[in-house]
Amino acid sequence: MRFSIFFLLPFFIFSCKNQNSKVSSTETSIVEDTIGVKDFREFKVLDSKYINNSKIWKPFEEGLENFTEVVYNNLKPLILEADIPTLQKHISSGKLSYELLTKFYLYRIRKFDRENELSLNSVISLNPNVIAESKQKDIDLRNRMLKHPVFGMPILLKDNINTSGMPTTAGAVALQNNKTEDAFIVKQLKNQGALILGKANLSEWAYFFCGDCPSGYSAIGGQTLNPYGRRVLDTGGSSSGSGVAVAANFCVAAVGSETSGSILSPSSQNSVVGLKPTIGLLSRSGIVPISSTLDTPGPMTKNVTDNAILLDAMFGFDEKDSKSINKKWKNNFYSDISSNDNLRGKRFGAFKRLLEDSLYAQAISDLKSKDAIIIEVKEEKVDLPNFLRLLNLDMKTDLPKYLSNFADNEIEVNSVKDVVNFNKKDSIHIMPYGQKLFEGIVADSATNGEFQNIKNTLKTNGRIFYDKPMKKHNLDGFLSINNYHAGFAAVAEYPAITVPMGYTEKGAPKGLTFISKPLSENDLLSWPYLYEQVSKRRKAPKNYN
Repeated sequence: MRFSIFFLLPFFIFSCKNQNSKVSSTETSIVEDTIGVKDFREFKVLDSKYINNSKIWKPFEEGLENFTEVVYNNLKPLILEADIPTLQKHISSGKLSYELLTKFYLYRIRKFDRENELSLNSVISLNPNVIAESKQKDIDLRNRMLKHPVFGMPILLKDNINTSGMPTTAGAVALQNNKTEDAFIVKQLKNQGALILGKANLSEWAYFFCGDCPSGYSAIGGQTLNPYGRRVLDTGGSSSGSGVAVAANFCVAAVGSETSGSILSPSSQNSVVGLKPTIGLLSRSGIVPISSTLDTPGPMTKNVTDNAILLDAMFGFDEKDSKSINKKWKNNFYSDISSNDNLRGKRFGAFKRLLEDSLYAQAISDLKSKDAIIIEVKEEKVDLPNFLRLLNLDMKTDLPKYLSNFADNEIEVNSVKDVVNFNKKDSIHIMPYGQKLFEGIVADSATNGEFQNIKNTLKTNGRIFYDKPMKKHNLDGFLSINNYHAGFAAVAEYPAITVPMGYTEKGAPKGLTFISKPLSENDLLSWPYLYEQVSKRRKAPKNYN
């Protein structure tokens, strides 16, 4: 099997093809793998060696005792594929309750996620108190305490996001018992009344660990599988479990994180909506890091409406995050998305070489039906030198800061080097695919000046890639596919959102990706909302209905 760090960066490699950039033939072949159908007979590990399924479900035995298959089937028409406003409407009318909604998702996770012929291994842990918390939400609703549309909605969090009551592992055995307080964005969700259903599997250490492993694998969570092609289609990484769980209707919505493509990739691969917001719009405090320069959490949902609602619920100024956006910045993320019924006057750059893709061409036709203006553009011939070194150098300092400030005091490791040594204690179980990238982090070093030059060059080149055609053609944004151009968006610190745009002949999902300037989230939600309304491309995976 051919995997490397460049799976984390397929957008970078793909965007550089045919542009005389210094990318090897091996790296470009990896990109072609990421956009097609793969043969995964070479998985070294499928099921987790560290999850005790009976132990996970023991707290729910009494609560689910009377939740039968009949009850489950009666609820399916109300819940499957429904957006948050529809679910809240059903609850307000008495057709549904927060308790039943929560039990429905727990039932589906138990039914489908592990140890059966349809298992997806998308959930690492569950909140043992979530049924009791859902009952309290029903009481609060009767007392008119609903604060926000996310109130009472069961949400899964990528397991690199600190959450009280469940360990935050980043998929790694070294953090198996990492019991923490809530991350800032989790506090925000809870303040708005959201229910934390559990933690989603991920590519271990956010896919910056092994280098030669499939996306969606972690030692703690096992191998996440794609519901549209179990053991056939790639899940995308690193927010694999979040994308899969949303696609399979295991939760209302999920939160992922992205350094470079890690929300856009699994969202597009699993036919869901994923937003990588402007860096600093959402707090990163209490999230296991790769890069304080590029990291951001973001919402992953079945539709744009829910994406806007979840973004709104997490938004807020965090004084502990040096990149946090000033709290005075105004946001209307979900109230404005349906205010326009067309895209008249909006100008989008469509990359010429992507026009050969029939799904992309159809998506452009759909946008034109809403009066969008489409301008064909060529990609700027710029490189992203030392991208890997940026990640190396950031993580070398950022992980120790997380371990010191946000991790459990009992955790034995204090640095990347400590993790490397810890893993050698039981390499067969802890790191079956090796730890090439972590070893590369330990070996890398630079002066402060060198590091700053790397960051400046990458950001400048990323901005050139977008700003030059944007200025030349007076563009509002760009149209891409999946995470093909996410590397440039990452270093430019441009936000991006991907929306389902259909399926290949072999059934592989693809996403239409909108990219625009920093703090353009209101547009980046309203544009795909209109596209979603006219196209209606998402279909639930057929074996999970």
